[in-house]
Amino acid sequence: MITVHHLNNSRSQRVLWLLEELELPYEVVRYERDPVTMAAPASLRAVHPLGKSPVVVEDGLTIAESGAILDYIVGRHGHGRLRPSPGTAERLRCTYWMHYAEGSLMPLLLLKLVMDRMGRPPMPWLLRPLARQIGRGVTAVMVTPRLTQHLDFLEDSLKTAPWFAGEEFSIADIQMSFPIEAAASRAGLNAARPWLMAWLERIHARPAYRRALDRGGPYAYA
Repeated sequence: MITVHHLNNSRSQRVLWLLEELELPYEVVRYERDPVTMAAPASLRAVHPLGKSPVVVEDGLTIAESGAILDYIVGRHGHGRLRPSPGTAERLRCTYWMHYAEGSLMPLLLLKLVMDRMGRPPMPWLLRPLARQIGRGVTAVMVTPRLTQHLDFLEDSLKTAPWFAGEEFSIADIQMSFPIEAAASRAGLNAARPWLMAWLERIHARPAYRRALDRGGPYAYA
């Protein structure tokens, strides 16, 4: 049995989705973020030293990092499903997007989130106006132009094929789901980029995606 240590509103939702796509049995151990700091509870450190989610445990193995977990699961349980064949252009595309999601896109989205929250409690109220001004300045000069460039890049990438690795749905789409849904929630992704929005509609329509939400509980990207 695979055990998923699942933190609400986190990347671990992608792991549940993959397990549902492969129709594998699994157990969910739930953790809740601190409602004020949004930090994971200290109890997660008993599972992995960094105290973050997702973490998967199976047969004495403990695997962290969502991309590594997805690779592990399809490698051990996929039997050729949800990952293109080695040596193909589709496999190279799949590998690229698996790394791009967390290596290129998520750092920008995280920086935007931090800048948007500057000037909020628990910061002393006297410093909040200055902090908000700094946050808006950094966002305007550094974050928004780069996010626009990335969203345009993603939009163009989906004009040639319905899924990120090509004609077939793959773990690349599961890995890319978190940053793209975050962009739609709080980074300006909207109907002005119809190819990306159509991709979001396709993943939301998948039965396994909906089953994963049922198992994982309420979800928010903001």
